[in-house]
Amino acid sequence: MPEPSTEQVAVAAAALQAGELVILPTETVYGVGGDATNAAAVAAIFAAKGRPRFNPLIVHVADQSVAEQLATFTPLARRLAATFWPGALTLVLQRRAGSGLCDLVSAGLDTAALRVPRHDTARALLHASQCPIAAPSANRSGRISPTTADAARDELGYKVSAILDAGPCRIGVESTVIDARGSTPVLLREGGVTAEQIAEVAGSPIESASAGTKKASPGMLEAHYAPSVPLILAPTGTIPRAGDALLTFGPVDRAFDKAAEIVETLSEAGHLTEAAANLYGAMRRLDATRPSRIMAHTVPEKGLGRAINDRLRRAATGSAGR
Repeated sequence: MPEPSTEQVAVAAAALQAGELVILPTETVYGVGGDATNAAAVAAIFAAKGRPRFNPLIVHVADQSVAEQLATFTPLARRLAATFWPGALTLVLQRRAGSGLCDLVSAGLDTAALRVPRHDTARALLHASQCPIAAPSANRSGRISPTTADAARDELGYKVSAILDAGPCRIGVESTVIDARGSTPVLLREGGVTAEQIAEVAGSPIESASAGTKKASPGMLEAHYAPSVPLILAPTGTIPRAGDALLTFGPVDRAFDKAAEIVETLSEAGHLTEAAANLYGAMRRLDATRPSRIMAHTVPEKGLGRAINDRLRRAATGSAGR
């Protein structure tokens, strides 16, 4: 699909400058964006999503030089940014006094979660609007993240002034979030950049976040990414019960066809990159059939598989009791 035109980007940029919200593509998922320096616009993001105000937002910026005006970069942060920006990595850093970011972006904390996206349309919008863009996923809080403009439109289209449609997102899961305020990377959220990649660049193992540290990070709610029907997790190979919809990984077993109402495989070839790109779209399609429940098979717990399993675990928590 062709990228949005320069004129379409200009219209969206003007909306941001006027304090309005837009839906924009990134390489990870579609976001609902507003000027991160405009308190009313940021409040409108929280209201549109029904997002708890204690949950910080990721701020997207055009390049590292802009990011360094907003937050204090450590040597670790500079190494990670040099390798993974632009890309699917968010860095949590100490926010600079006088950064201009509104307090609500950081949920009242003294940190900022910053990312330079790789997507051409997102970068064009950042340059045209000349403002940092706070942009969480363009879905109602706790629901499945959108990886197409149509899915984002269904979720929040009536809340925004412009929608930039650039086709399906390439990665399909949100950015990895790292607390880079110290000398050792602290993993706050699995995502599009793997822990192994980060550890190699950092030159040290990644630490797990404490419960208190997680509060400084966007996207850490335990109940999140949930369909409207119950979702349960099971090891690959588990046969669903009659009436289930099945989300699996790898080739589809004939036993699944007999038992499940409908079957989606994230990657018939067993590729984790393909599985991540297909995750949210497959969940939405299964949810739309309104089965009694969705059984989701876990994927190998390595590389992008950890991010996929993380989203499935939280989707199961979010859908519990439905």
